[in-house]
Amino acid sequence: MAHDPSPEITLPLMHAMVDAGADAIELGAPFSDPMADGPVIQAAAERSLAHGTSMHDVLDLVKAFRETDNETPVIVMGYLNPIEVMGYRAFAQQAAESGVDGVITVDMPPIEAHDYLVELNEAGIDPVFLLAPTSTEQRIKALAKVASGFVYYVSLKGVTGASTLDVSSVEQRLALIREHIDLPVGVGFGISDAESAAKVAACADAVVVGSAIVKKMTLNNGQSEQERATIIKEISDILSEMRAAMDA
Repeated sequence: MAHDPSPEITLPLMHAMVDAGADAIELGAPFSDPMADGPVIQAAAERSLAHGTSMHDVLDLVKAFRETDNETPVIVMGYLNPIEVMGYRAFAQQAAESGVDGVITVDMPPIEAHDYLVELNEAGIDPVFLLAPTSTEQRIKALAKVASGFVYYVSLKGVTGASTLDVSSVEQRLALIREHIDLPVGVGFGISDAESAAKVAACADAVVVGSAIVKKMTLNNGQSEQERATIIKEISDILSEMRAAMDA
């Protein structure tokens, strides 16, 4: 989550995550009512908003990241309201100028996204959509027509931070998704350690880790340089462990 727990930590943390083995970064844009997220990321959004973080600030972070890293994909993850406030065209243009590669807009269903998708496509930004265990084959086919970049499969019913992951059921759902969608499929929700990351990596194209990282933000309030260093080390360690397990 951008500017969580302090504005000074996000940019160095993004670079540290890449150094620790992250192939892409999902940067959260805070929103007051994050209905798809559990308590951990809800609290992160609240901490970020307490700093006055706006969508403009999130895009400025990506622009600053691009000053020294033009290779690592950055996906902005958030909700529709802040984008509506900016306007689709203004958001898409500023996101492209900042170096954003893709956008996950959790509460924008494909069936309602035509005007939004026109602007994203014009700006060269991939709209990343979500599928769930409850997604019908009809919805998978509909999503195949508009998705690009990759597809995010939510492996569990419920919100972010859930803890029980059945890899065999994930494998079955991925087989169905791949019958209709010719894009990489990333799997998220319920991946909390190196073991679960490695299991999912065996069947998915990408492993998405959110709450396990954001939990580390609560170790300290991130206001001092030492506290920020501690948070960055903790997150780098867990990512390095996951990277090693996945590669093995």
